[in-house]
Amino acid sequence: MGLMASSQQRRLPMYKRIIDENKRKWMIKEYLNIALTRNRYVDSIIQRTTLGTRIIIMAERKNRIIGRKGQQVKALADLLKSKFNLDNVVIDVIQEPHPEYNARLVALRIADAMAKGIRFRRAAIIALRQLQEANVQGAEIVISGKLTTERARFEKYSMGIMVKSGQDSLEKVQEAVIPVLLKPGIYSVRVRVIPPDVKLSDRFTIKPPEEVQAKQVEAEVKQEGKPEEGSNSQGSNNT
Repeated sequence: MGLMASSQQRRLPMYKRIIDENKRKWMIKEYLNIALTRNRYVDSIIQRTTLGTRIIIMAERKNRIIGRKGQQVKALADLLKSKFNLDNVVIDVIQEPHPEYNARLVALRIADAMAKGIRFRRAAIIALRQLQEANVQGAEIVISGKLTTERARFEKYSMGIMVKSGQDSLEKVQEAVIPVLLKPGIYSVRVRVIPPDVKLSDRFTIKPPEEVQAKQVEAEVKQEGKPEEGSNSQGSNNT
């Protein structure tokens, strides 16, 4: 009976397995976020395959994560395997395709500038100018903390448009928050960016009447060119 009870305890329900799996993925992402911050870590994708676990890391400084002859990646794979109980860990490192307007990378640049002693206003304005040169649709930078006085407050710098509510704010707006530890205390850098290639839901174009009429005529011509089903069946019956 004891063996039966222990075997039943090992058999977890499906929803508990899903929760445990997602929890482990979240812990791996948090660990990579802390361990690879200096290498401008952006995001990671964790996939379970039949051969083991595949982790795709996106970062700005790809070569630093890989290391000389892949030594850094191998050490990271062994560390993740032992720390999170994974099997056959394979790590692929991908270069971030658009580092100039990635929200996390922009926030990291501002945080690094503030840590080096550059004034927060100058760092935010320079980052906003770089975003404007990247032709983003909209950007917003919010820096909060003990900026000029002992009392904490925030300053906001924005350009273009910014979606604050609705489904577009969840799916089409990049957002990142980076904390910075300075002598007065902890500062927060929040960046929101709408990439240039994103099509918002409220954007639409009105086609000219000539284009609509031309498409209607083309559709009518196609319908006239198709043979009717009744005539085909009659022809087959006559034969």
